[in-house]
Amino acid sequence: MGTTTRRNASAMKMVGALLALYRQAAGHTQRSLGERFVIGEQQIASIEQGRRPLKPDLAEQLDQLLDTKGALSIALSKMPEVDLVPLWAEEFLDREREAIVISSYENQVLPGLLQTEGYARAVFRSRIPVLDEAEIEKHVTARVERRALLHRKEPPITCFVIWEAVLRDRLGGGAVFQEQVRHLREYSELPNLAVQILPLARTRHAALDGPFVLLETPEHQRLAYTETQRGSQLIAAPEEVSILTQRCAMLRSQALTPEDTRDFLDRLLGEQ
Repeated sequence: MGTTTRRNASAMKMVGALLALYRQAAGHTQRSLGERFVIGEQQIASIEQGRRPLKPDLAEQLDQLLDTKGALSIALSKMPEVDLVPLWAEEFLDREREAIVISSYENQVLPGLLQTEGYARAVFRSRIPVLDEAEIEKHVTARVERRALLHRKEPPITCFVIWEAVLRDRLGGGAVFQEQVRHLREYSELPNLAVQILPLARTRHAALDGPFVLLETPEHQRLAYTETQRGSQLIAAPEEVSILTQRCAMLRSQALTPEDTRDFLDRLLGEQ
């Protein structure tokens, strides 16, 4: 998989405004247009408001339906570029921002939504090939900004199951680690959020195939997301999402309770 650049937010709003203009001129509502492409009224609204990028294939289809003479596709191709984001992660980040429920299992690093600035910097400094400092800072800023969704007026219900080995590591050094554990302990008290540690030495483990994320959209569509070394999958097939949902349920039963997890984090901090 290659990479692409994430688009400038102002340019996204401009393309969204163009779509709204052409939609209205063609006599469509957001609902009728969403139904035409089986993507939903909310997704059309998000594109028009500049909160979700218009993808090239959808732009081409909209140009044909709305008879725009290719205007949307051309506007999309000329958008200014900003910070680098893998192409295969863009759709996941879009869906994550709007999710009403998020469930995550991690066994290598802490979930991005729970990372401190120092920990995130250590993660990106570990990348091979090595990133330059300017790129690292862009990635760190973008990752820290993702946390804002956990503090919305109506935040998503979130559950994080984290393998203990992640917290036995010292990524970034002792000071970074201690700050990260304190941050995790603080976030574990948020009313909309549950953190559970999956201890070492368990005799059964429901997710030996690796980490994954489950999302529920505002339209109550259930999605799953998995990553590999050089790519990822955003999964919508109900039977595949169901399998990962079952694994998540079993993981939560194998992990420490949120209360016991807080005690575990307190002990970890006491060992410093």
